[in-house]
Amino acid sequence: MRVDKYLWCIRYFKTRSIATEACKKGHIRINDAQVKPSREVYATDKINIRKNQINYTVQVLDIPQNRVGAKLVDMYRKDITPKEAFEHLELLKYSKDYYRKKGTGRPTKKDRRDIDGYGSEEE
Repeated sequence: MRVDKYLWCIRYFKTRSIATEACKKGHIRINDAQVKPSREVYATDKINIRKNQINYTVQVLDIPQNRVGAKLVDMYRKDITPKEAFEHLELLKYSKDYYRKKGTGRPTKKDRRDIDGYGSEEE
């Protein structure tokens, strides 16, 4: 089965065209080699997927005939993504909280004081 179709079948991507685009951009690697969307996937292959700033690692267990339901996905793949990848995502969420929203204009004097006070530990 093609790698783009496999990733669509095991529900890592919503559509096959999105999976194909990810392959073309180099976000998909099989056994640490960058692949084209037409690359065949076999059992025991290790697929690295870069999606939403997380590097997922998936071990192929079996090849499905068609797109499978969410409950049956674990029959066809084993997720071996390290826990550090998800912790990195949590840090990114916290770092985005302190940025100002777009379109709110220049910071006011109070905003600037809050920003300056955030870095210092004085209370």
